Amino acid sequence: MATTGTKQDHDHGPKASAHAESLPGIRYLIAVGSGKGGVGKSTVAVNLALALKHFGGNIGLVDADVLGPSIPGMLGLPTGEQLRMTSDNKIQPIECHGLQAVSMGLVTGDDSPAILRGPMVSKYLRMLIANVQWSTLDYLILDLPPGTGDTQLTLAQSFPLSGAVIVTTPQDVSLRIARRGLRMFETVNVPILGIIENMSTFTCPHCGKGTDVFSHGGGERMSRELGVPFLGAIPLDAEIVTSGDAGRPIVLEKPNSVAAKAYLAIATELTGQLLGHSSAALRPFAWNWETGDGEPLWVKAAVRPQGSPTTAVGFRRRDERTISILWEDGHRQDFDVRDLRLACHCALCVEEMSGQPLLDPKTVRPDVAPRTVSSVGNYAFSVNWSDGHSTGIYAYTALRELGEQSATGDVVDV
Repeated sequence: MATTGTKQDHDHGPKASAHAESLPGIRYLIAVGSGKGGVGKSTVAVNLALALKHFGGNIGLVDADVLGPSIPGMLGLPTGEQLRMTSDNKIQPIECHGLQAVSMGLVTGDDSPAILRGPMVSKYLRMLIANVQWSTLDYLILDLPPGTGDTQLTLAQSFPLSGAVIVTTPQDVSLRIARRGLRMFETVNVPILGIIENMSTFTCPHCGKGTDVFSHGGGERMSRELGVPFLGAIPLDAEIVTSGDAGRPIVLEKPNSVAAKAYLAIATELTGQLLGHSSAALRPFAWNWETGDGEPLWVKAAVRPQGSPTTAVGFRRRDERTISILWEDGHRQDFDVRDLRLACHCALCVEEMSGQPLLDPKTVRPDVAPRTVSSVGNYAFSVNWSDGHSTGIYAYTALRELGEQSATGDVVDV
């Protein structure tokens, strides 16, 4: 038995990404999101990348806001030019301030909007990440657009994200929307590395008096309420804006300023969170059910008593009709493959508005079987079935829940 992911999953489905793409040579892939626009997320992403570079890392930066790119202006890069390509048709990133960077804004220019529908946004996003000739990187920072839509879902389904950083301003309206962005990443099993409070206290350069223009402390309070790390606060400082507009972000332009030191402290805290976070999630896979090619690992060493009940650390074909899943908390659950096919909740199998089933079990052959089983980000897998069906996503949270209800499986000794 099994079930599928969210309504958004049904809209995009595995066709958006046959399986999560691997990015060899990149140690950490970090998304910087906000949920809400206007919180200074891109400024944070650029300065955070430069702060990580300050400590000696090799850093890449992707302007993942395909429709509203802003990174070229902040780095002082030329726009409206052709991307440089390698002999094997990969994009050459621009080298700037010691960073490797790519952005749709390099191509479109300031007055040439990218007018694209959702599927094309996803296509270009994957191209700007996976089809780039990155050198070996310690960190690849992804500056996301606001919201919880196409870009966020494409990233979660297509790439093995190491984690997400949430940027908010202190006032309640920003915090409420930032919580939604944070919950979205949690839903797709992307670790929350921490919250950054931007535009915090303004200190008058003349009298030295502090003023909480947008309130103060909301980000730290939200981190406590949600049980996620607080990475730090960045002051409201006009020099952050002017240095970014000049193409030399404040971490470069005024490294001894209060704001620059705040970014450096946040970078230090972030690296600590990454080192302390040992994700047991499996690497991307595309598993041929019949031949066994590409079979994921069965990592008993990743099992721990307090492990996540919805993080898969192993898959196994127990027999031709049964798939076994090993969870990080040590439980193993077995699923009959026909039960998986019958439990698909994609839009072809379940009426989206009413939830009424559209799939007649009598139409599903008793010998239906997977052709391929492919990972979908950190949170699900998709199946290409022998009857031609391929639009369902099986979320680990739902699989674990139904496995508990059916009381199958056991606890693996470690």
